[in-house]
Amino acid sequence: MESGVSAGGQAPAPSLGLGLHRFPNGCTPLSHQVAGHKYGKSELGMLQHPDGTVLKQLQPPPRGPREMNFYNMVFGSSCHDHVFLELRKFLPKFLGTWAPTTAPNELYLKLEDVTRRFSKPCIMDVKIGKKSYDPDASAEKIQQQISKYPLMEEIGFLVLGMRVYQFSSDSYVAFDQRYGRGLTKETLKEGLSKFFHNGSYLRKDAVAASIQEIENILHWFERQSNLCFYASSLLFVYEGSSELTATGDSHGSLKPAAPKGMRRTGELMEYNNNIHMMGSTENGMVEATVGQSLSNMYALHRKGCFRAHQSVIPLQLKNAEQDHGICKCLTLISAGQPNGNEIKQLEKDFIHTSSMLPEPPEVVVRMIDFAHVFPSNTKDEEYIYGLKHLISVLQNMLDD
Repeated sequence: MESGVSAGGQAPAPSLGLGLHRFPNGCTPLSHQVAGHKYGKSELGMLQHPDGTVLKQLQPPPRGPREMNFYNMVFGSSCHDHVFLELRKFLPKFLGTWAPTTAPNELYLKLEDVTRRFSKPCIMDVKIGKKSYDPDASAEKIQQQISKYPLMEEIGFLVLGMRVYQFSSDSYVAFDQRYGRGLTKETLKEGLSKFFHNGSYLRKDAVAASIQEIENILHWFERQSNLCFYASSLLFVYEGSSELTATGDSHGSLKPAAPKGMRRTGELMEYNNNIHMMGSTENGMVEATVGQSLSNMYALHRKGCFRAHQSVIPLQLKNAEQDHGICKCLTLISAGQPNGNEIKQLEKDFIHTSSMLPEPPEVVVRMIDFAHVFPSNTKDEEYIYGLKHLISVLQNMLDD
């Protein structure tokens, strides 16, 4: 794992002894590495730089140089290829290389820590693809990799590790590679769902947002035929202590993230039979005119997407007055065009209720581990297969 494996807001991990002594620049061993990747002579794994970035020691050739070349190709100032420019948004930011003053020949990749802005990050590392060995692998290496997880070719991904915040106990539970390799076709959905379970209920909001993130990566893969990725992973991070966790119901029927490209302009969206109001800013102001929002509401109703007589609300509101405001807002939408008085009442109730709904969960999915990236002239079908199967498993969680 490259980036985003520390737990922001948590106490630092116990010193491993070599960290501070070996790196006088103030670097420390990166705590809470969910996949346990360790490289280099020190066997410390990832390091945390004092500036908040993550340091990954360059692996021995050919893996280390290949990974560094990949980052330089994608993030280089001379890069103008639209395929690579688009790829940047799916990777942790690459900030060059770094070496300790005491060992200038030991090179590290300097990367963004994508968990830094999270308070209680839930983290998962999932290896993607039908093969975990590259085209240069020896017969012995191929057999070794297959034996680690024989179902890789059929399932298309492998959970390398995860660390999940339990809201009720204010603690973390962790699962290592042995857990992931123990998952079968029959237990895969249940095993993967543990990453989205906060100890009380399934965080369906985080599942829905994760699907959207993976779909964006899938769309990139379906349009490119420049590269093939082997033994590469997706890093998932979502906030475990958000207000959504505190206010969600036992079924986790929370407001999902807005689809990519949708402006948060006071629109209404229906998801899994839950009505979700979109559009409140941090200061409670609605960004777009309420009239535009009401037009969208009415259009949804006319299409049959808006069920005004269902007593369904997106979140458990704090008191009966808020409940009444939501219900009144819904029932005022009649079979015909709302009149002027109804419009005014809808505007009033919409502003009142939408400003109280929390923001959707922040979910980050980044591609990591690029020591086995090879040039290609065809689509990376094996990686695409893994992404699609992962999406289908997550979608089944929402459908249950």
